[in-house]
Amino acid sequence: MKELTADFFSGRPTEQIAKDLLGVTLTRKMDDGVVGGVIVETEAYLGDQDTAAHAFGHRKSKANAALFSDPGTLYFYTMRGLILMNLICQPSGTPQGVLLRALEPTVGTRLMEQNRHRTGIDVANGPAKLAAAMGIDTLQYNDMLLSQSPFSLSVSGQYQPQQIVSAARVGVSEGEWHDRQLRFYVEGNPFVSGMKKREMNWDNHGWTKN
Repeated sequence: MKELTADFFSGRPTEQIAKDLLGVTLTRKMDDGVVGGVIVETEAYLGDQDTAAHAFGHRKSKANAALFSDPGTLYFYTMRGLILMNLICQPSGTPQGVLLRALEPTVGTRLMEQNRHRTGIDVANGPAKLAAAMGIDTLQYNDMLLSQSPFSLSVSGQYQPQQIVSAARVGVSEGEWHDRQLRFYVEGNPFVSGMKKREMNWDNHGWTKN
């Protein structure tokens, strides 16, 4: 497994980084063990010009300060009392990032199920579910570099999407960017949020496995 470094989060458009995160394994070291899974769904947020982004118009506050930090920084925030996990992209001062929307659990699955009180595809098939399954219940790691946190991202080459689908982001109903194709997911993967049963690929979950 090759661990990703901060260089992964710059040098190309954030949309491409969001796609490249599909098939990457996210893990977290907890007191009870290691939990994690393969990223199957992401959303890109493009900062100043993006009407759905927290930094639209270059707005900066204590709450979104992590967006302006170095690439590879963690950005956690709450929405309706739920915690969501993001990764900052681009050089410091360019407030762009990727929301992690769904995981296919592969590491410490039983512990993730305990964290969520759910089993099967409902464990981490949504951004708030993902955070809960990973045992994230505070904002203590917000604005922390990935390399200095208990989280890690790694690539084994084992999971490569057969097809990546681009779609409009979820919950963005207003503003001129509401229909931009900035959500990306592995076609047919049952763990993608809102995946319809008739579209689920149970043979290989949409992966090309080496």
